[in-house]
Amino acid sequence: MKQNARILVVDDEQDLLEILKFNLETEGYEVVTAPSAEDALQLDIASFDLMLLDVMMGGMSGFAMARQLKDNPATAQVPIIFLTARDTENDTVTGFNLGADDYISKPFSLREVMVRVRAVLRRTAKENSEEEAKTLSYQGIVMNLDRKTVSVDGEDIPFTKTEFELLHLLLDERGRVFSRQELIERIWPKDVLVLDRTVDVNITRLRKKIGRFAKCIVTRLGFGYYFDS
Repeated sequence: MKQNARILVVDDEQDLLEILKFNLETEGYEVVTAPSAEDALQLDIASFDLMLLDVMMGGMSGFAMARQLKDNPATAQVPIIFLTARDTENDTVTGFNLGADDYISKPFSLREVMVRVRAVLRRTAKENSEEEAKTLSYQGIVMNLDRKTVSVDGEDIPFTKTEFELLHLLLDERGRVFSRQELIERIWPKDVLVLDRTVDVNITRLRKKIGRFAKCIVTRLGFGYYFDS
């Protein structure tokens, strides 16, 4: 969990904004406040690690704002804790259906808020680290290491097992020069006879498949290949 996580608090009660800001900052968080959903939407929402969002506000409601954020891929992953005086079952269900990570009814104790904040940040940090471990990416190239798929600028590209493992190795150790012999030892089965020419052919195919990133796979004459980032 990031102790210096950035938190956005959105509520039309100024006193509550100040109290939450003070207590969250005391816990070591960086806190930004907004008195309305409209004001909050002018901010870089994607830069925050968590939102505390009031439901009943003048103008756009918290539910409407959350729906807009979840529909936008750039902000869909920002965790939301709803803060509201509405505690009916239907409202709670609505909040969670919108992708809320927690729901706290007013009036609440500040201790409860701090506990809920820590819990959500801890959980989302774990989820993010697990997701990162499943993918390897460089700019527009994204490799899903579980599904063994590759997308280039959002388009799924079919890769053979050998091509996938070559790209995985070169991306994972960007900047390192691999000789043809080392690539053979790292990629191909031990009981298969592989010529240097076979490596060159697979590198050529790999370059074609990654399109505009082909130039990133560099030939170092007399030494081998590397991925230049």
